[in-house]
Amino acid sequence: MQIQSLASIPLFSSLPADEIDDLEMTLPSLEFAAGNILLQEGDSDNKFFILLEGQVEIVKSLGSDDERILGVREAGNLLGEMSLFSMNGCHTASVRSLTPLWLLKVTRTEMDALLLRHPQLSYEIIRLFSNRLEESENITILDLKEKNLRLQLAYEELQAAQEQIIEKERLEKELEISGQIQQSILPESLPSYPGYKFGALMIPARSVGGDFYTFFKMGKNRLGIVVGDVSDKGVPAALFMALTYSLIRAEAIRTDSPVQAFRKVNHHLMQMNSSNMFVTLVYGILDCSNGDFHFARAAHPSPFLLDGDGRVMEVPVAPGQPLGLFNDLPIDEQRIQVPPGGTLLLYSDGVNETVDYRGVEFGINSLARTLTTSRTRPAQEICEQLWQDVQAYGEGIPQQDDFTAVVVKRSMS
Repeated sequence: MQIQSLASIPLFSSLPADEIDDLEMTLPSLEFAAGNILLQEGDSDNKFFILLEGQVEIVKSLGSDDERILGVREAGNLLGEMSLFSMNGCHTASVRSLTPLWLLKVTRTEMDALLLRHPQLSYEIIRLFSNRLEESENITILDLKEKNLRLQLAYEELQAAQEQIIEKERLEKELEISGQIQQSILPESLPSYPGYKFGALMIPARSVGGDFYTFFKMGKNRLGIVVGDVSDKGVPAALFMALTYSLIRAEAIRTDSPVQAFRKVNHHLMQMNSSNMFVTLVYGILDCSNGDFHFARAAHPSPFLLDGDGRVMEVPVAPGQPLGLFNDLPIDEQRIQVPPGGTLLLYSDGVNETVDYRGVEFGINSLARTLTTSRTRPAQEICEQLWQDVQAYGEGIPQQDDFTAVVVKRSMS
C-alpha cells in the first residue's frame, strides 16, 4: 500500500518538517479492511483519524430506512475531527471503509498540544470546517429538492387518482340513473286479458343493457308483444334500444302487419344509425279470442311453444336479418296457435347462449326442460325460474349478456 505523507496533506503542509516527522513517528497508525465501521453516528469519544490511504464513505442514519450517503472521502482527509470541537464530543455521521485503509489516530490532547505549538493551524481547521459545512449543506439542499420533487409527483399522482375516483363515481351515478330510466321504459304492469296470464323479466348484464320488451293494445282482444336485443352492451346499446323501442311502438299501431312495422322501423334506423349498431326483434300480435299469434322475426330467437300437455310444439322458421343494417331485408313472418293450456315463451339469446365453465351453452334443450317442469306455475314464476336455472348453469360466471323472458299462459277453457 502506498502511504501518503502528512506533508502532502493541505492541512499539515504548512508545518515545519521536524513537526511533521515527529507526528508521523508518534501518532499511532491503524489499518482497516473494507466494510468496517470506523466511527458511529451518535458515539462520543476524544479521537479523530487522518486518512493516509484508501476511501471511506460518510453515512447518515446508518442501517435505517433513511440511510443516506453524504459523500466519499479520499486519502488526505480528516475523519471525525468535528467531534473534538462539539460540547459532548458526539459524531454527527458514521464512517465506513470502502477499501483497505491506512490511518493515523489523533486524540483531543494531542490536537490541543499541536494547536498550542502552531496556532496558525487553527485557521486551516476553520477553513476545513467551513468547506465541510458548505458541502454538507449543498448535499442536504439537493436531497431536500429531490424529496420535494418526489412529494410533488406523489401529490400530482394523488390528485389524478382523486380525479379518477370522482369521475368513476360520477359515471357510476350516471349509469345508475340510466339504468333507472331504462327500467322506467319497460311496462309498469303486465297486461290483463280473460283466459291469459303474463309474466316478464329483464336482467341487464351491466348497469344498463340493450334488451327490452313491451306490450301494447291493438284493439279489442288483440295485444302487441315485442322482445328486442340490441347489439353490444352498456350505454350505447341502451340509447339504441330506447330509439328502437319508441319506433316499434309508433309504427306498430299504424298497421296490422308486423312485417310492415319492421320495414318502417328499419327505414328509420337506416337514416339515423351512424354507429353500425343493429337490433334483433320478435314482434307478434296475440288474438286473445282464439290464441292466434301472428309474428315477425328479425334474426331473433324463435318463440317457444308448449301445448296443454306440456309437449313442445313446432314453430316454423324462415331466414331473417336484424334491423338497422340493410335495406329490403328478409323478415321471417309466421302464424302459430297458443292452444288452451298452452305456454308461449319469447326470449333473448342471453337465455339459451349462457355458457358454463367449459363453454357449453345452456341451449334449447335446457330451456325446454325448465319450461316444461315449471309450466303449471304462474307465468311470472316461470320467468323467474328460468333466470334461476340460467344462473345456476353459469356456475358463478359473470353474466355476459342481457336476459329477457316474456311468458304467455293460456288457460284450459
